[in-house]
Amino acid sequence: MAIKEPFTDLEIAKAPQGFYEGYSLPIALISKGIMIALVLWALIWPLSANGQLDAWNWALLQGWNTFYIISVGVFAFFLVAIAIMPTGRRKLGGPDTRPEFSNFSWFSMMFGAGLGVGLMVFATAEPLGLWGSNPEVVSGAVAGNSEEALTSAFRYTFLHYGFHAWAIYVVTGLSLAYYAYTRDMPLTIRSALTPLLGRLANGFVGHIVDVLGVVATILGVSVTIGFGVSQFVDGVYAVTGMEWLMSVTDGDTPPAPSTVGLLSALGVIMLLSIISAVSGVGRGIKYLSNLNLVLSVILLMTFVFFGSFVFAMTTYATAFVDYIIQFFALSFEAHAPLSADAFAANLPEEAAPLAGDLMAGATNAWGSLEGFSSGLEGDAAALSPEVQAAAYEAGTQGRLFGWQSGWTTFYWAWWIAFSPFVGLFLARISKGRTVREFVLGCMIAPALVCFAWMTILGGTAIDLELSGVAEGTIIGASNTNKLFVTLGHMISGGFLSAITVMCVVLIMTFLVTSADSGILVMNTIMSGGEQETGVKHRIIWGLIMTGVIGALIIAGNSGAAANPLDSLQDAMIIGALPFTIVMVLMVISLIKAMYNDGRRDKAGMTTGSAQPAA
Repeated sequence: MAIKEPFTDLEIAKAPQGFYEGYSLPIALISKGIMIALVLWALIWPLSANGQLDAWNWALLQGWNTFYIISVGVFAFFLVAIAIMPTGRRKLGGPDTRPEFSNFSWFSMMFGAGLGVGLMVFATAEPLGLWGSNPEVVSGAVAGNSEEALTSAFRYTFLHYGFHAWAIYVVTGLSLAYYAYTRDMPLTIRSALTPLLGRLANGFVGHIVDVLGVVATILGVSVTIGFGVSQFVDGVYAVTGMEWLMSVTDGDTPPAPSTVGLLSALGVIMLLSIISAVSGVGRGIKYLSNLNLVLSVILLMTFVFFGSFVFAMTTYATAFVDYIIQFFALSFEAHAPLSADAFAANLPEEAAPLAGDLMAGATNAWGSLEGFSSGLEGDAAALSPEVQAAAYEAGTQGRLFGWQSGWTTFYWAWWIAFSPFVGLFLARISKGRTVREFVLGCMIAPALVCFAWMTILGGTAIDLELSGVAEGTIIGASNTNKLFVTLGHMISGGFLSAITVMCVVLIMTFLVTSADSGILVMNTIMSGGEQETGVKHRIIWGLIMTGVIGALIIAGNSGAAANPLDSLQDAMIIGALPFTIVMVLMVISLIKAMYNDGRRDKAGMTTGSAQPAA
């Protein structure tokens, strides 16, 4: 079979003059149209938007949960395979290209880009939440919030923040870097699909691929900012005691950030982000990044010296071994929804006529056998304890599906939506690295640091609960407030006040750098890969992002079970699905490109100076 030259003649038509000079009109207008329509819908009909997004999200999860889970498992094994194989020696650039950054700087930048706000919000909330609810607990194998549940809690913590999570970023980043540095193509999403699309990448199909990248990015960054703003409000309240920032529903429920508090904080954060984005990636962002690193180390050292460090490191070792042993099952174990007929068929004979009354409670992933039994009424409540237990057991598949779609699939959608942003950044800083270096440096090393961060902060919170010091106060706090409640049990006085203020500053700087970087990435995609983009467009996209987050917070607070971040999360999961399909195609494209480039190398052909295929 004849070896063809690769397609490299990627041409993205840009406006020659006017307001959109240097930008692709189709990408800019379609992306803005989708986002503005979403904002108007959420503002004008918030109740409708909240209900419809929730319905679409649930329908999507029922049909596509397995696709999300299997896709991410494939990403992880694909990257390991190409790193081990001879393709791992291929350099991202010419044979003489040297890395632009030292290993330390390279790692520091990639770690800051991939995480930040997520680690601040979920460092304590993730392990603690999974300690009370994970598949082992849901299936009844162990009791939640017990010593027996500790291993499985960190197994799934490591899953959500480990090799699989970083594999999502690396698939996008490696795909973009490969074509940019081995074929001299623009750093934009459609470049990664040129082995499959060919000349179609120059037209409307290519525009749609880039639009999907922009939409995924803005929704992924928006969810990150939404969680971060909520934690920022919690921190400001802890420092100042300003009651208008919080809402209290009853005496038993801990206060949570109010809609007014969230919108006020959002306005402040996004104003700073737009100012930072307008100033570019110069001194301001550099200083913020350095400040982030210093403050993060101080926070970590606070937990090392005043927290449960020995408990955390013991947990780290056992959890890491368990995670590796369970790696394959965690990668591909997808749960499907339980149908009403299947549930009824698994019920004891005397309970079968009451299947309709039993199913909702038995398949509730956040309930327990005791809660299920106490919630039964009428004839269902008259069933014997043994039959009730059997009915609860019959709903296990439904509970596992509900748990996985609510935890793991949410994370995979979040990381996928975030991957155009992080992937583009990883590609920018990785010229001159080999494929093997890229995979090991961007997938393995950051995950190991995440594991340490989660076990030191999260392990301390769990140890405080196990020892009885916290008395359930950390468990009862909102996810975004768990960090501050944990600190309150560790330290006190002026030192507590100083660390709390430091955390608020750290959250703010993480939010600002995440938002302004997201704005710059969206403009890069719309300008066909240009790194220097117009100031006015950065401002406009900053305002659009502010509108998206604010409108969906308002919509999320309009439902019956109001949660300001629900609509934002629903929109993100929905928006991430099309880009998941794009990422699967990226993997297929990269396999094809690497295979054919290997054949060209053997034939003495040089892809760096390749001309477009006929």
